[in-house]
Amino acid sequence: MDRIRIVGGAPLIGSIPISGAKNATLPLMIASLLTEETLILDNVPRLADVGLLQRILLNHGVDMMMSGKRSGDAPYNGQTVHISAANIVDTTAPYELVSKMRASFWVLAPLLARMGQAKVSLPGGCAIGTRPVDFLLMALKQLGAKIEIDAGYVLGYAPNGLRGGEINFPKVTVGGTHIALMAATLASGTTVIENAAQEPEITDVAECLNKMGANITGAGTSRIVIEGVSKLHGARHSVVPDRIEAGTYAMAVAMTGGDVLLEGARPELFQSSLDVIAQSGATVSPTNKGIRISRNGGGISPVDVTTEPHPGFPTDMQAQLIALMTRAKGTSRITETIFENRFMHVQELVRFGAQIQLSGQTATIEGVEKLKGAPVMATDLRASVSLVIAALAAEGETMVNRVYHLDRGFERLEDKLVACGATVERISG
Repeated sequence: MDRIRIVGGAPLIGSIPISGAKNATLPLMIASLLTEETLILDNVPRLADVGLLQRILLNHGVDMMMSGKRSGDAPYNGQTVHISAANIVDTTAPYELVSKMRASFWVLAPLLARMGQAKVSLPGGCAIGTRPVDFLLMALKQLGAKIEIDAGYVLGYAPNGLRGGEINFPKVTVGGTHIALMAATLASGTTVIENAAQEPEITDVAECLNKMGANITGAGTSRIVIEGVSKLHGARHSVVPDRIEAGTYAMAVAMTGGDVLLEGARPELFQSSLDVIAQSGATVSPTNKGIRISRNGGGISPVDVTTEPHPGFPTDMQAQLIALMTRAKGTSRITETIFENRFMHVQELVRFGAQIQLSGQTATIEGVEKLKGAPVMATDLRASVSLVIAALAAEGETMVNRVYHLDRGFERLEDKLVACGATVERISG
């Protein structure tokens, strides 16, 4: 199993190209099931989760072609993927595939909408709490689907097609909004989603669906209206830049000092994260090429932050912020309101010498003068990258184990950091 060795202490200086967003790529690939024509996606990141979803879609009979790097391409240019679901040969998504990645459960929506039936295993994925699928199934029932659960599988039926309806989520849910959006595009009549998730990735998926012939308004707000259409066609769409990747590297620069241009990053996608990074003492400068982050000489200031649905501070940046605050001059408090069990990185950060106390949903961090490298173990995708951030500023050597979590969500992380002067090395085996 691969490990990453990091020797800390060097400021990050240079530029880091920001890849396409994982959290938009996965639902966009799944949306290809809604049409028999070809969907072409540009700026698709090279991630383990993308490869896994490719295998899941192939299982349904989807043809997929990923174009290789062309002569003259920069090494981080995203892939172009041609996806054709002309003939869906199997409406079952088996446990051995779905259990490895939660988002793959979302195939339930387009299979039901287009084929009138689906059998999808209950999901697995990151170990950060239960993340139940109740809201997702509620949304499909509101569109007329008959749902049963049997032997760990969700069985969905809509032999006469889905029909428009009112979906009012009791709690904001990104997965539920994605499922409702995809299913409603082919439902007869009008669907209204209330208390919809407002994440930029939802907007990106809605824009792609509209290019495919859907009629969606209000994406990016809490109320989305979908006028169902009888058929969708092919389209070409470029995946939005990854705001979580951009925010993560911004935190790394704030942690180590230095000056880095985040190429292609768009500030409007993660303004709440940039505001907190600026509060911590880094300088945030949007440019026509991306966002420049610098911290030269000044210390790290403590912050108090609560995670919230977009446009609030994202739960996917919480672990990275805790890592940054371990070196702040004072006391920080970070409260997690989205997912339970999302503080598993704390005990690993303590191994660096960090001073962190947990009480319920709140982590209280007393900044320390220095961190010391240590052997640590990744527990989930975002937690693992918080260990990398701490290691970049720690004295001596850190070995991060179980880095397959990193490969799920960060494209060529070690290459991008090395290009900015960090000492980072992947050790295979």
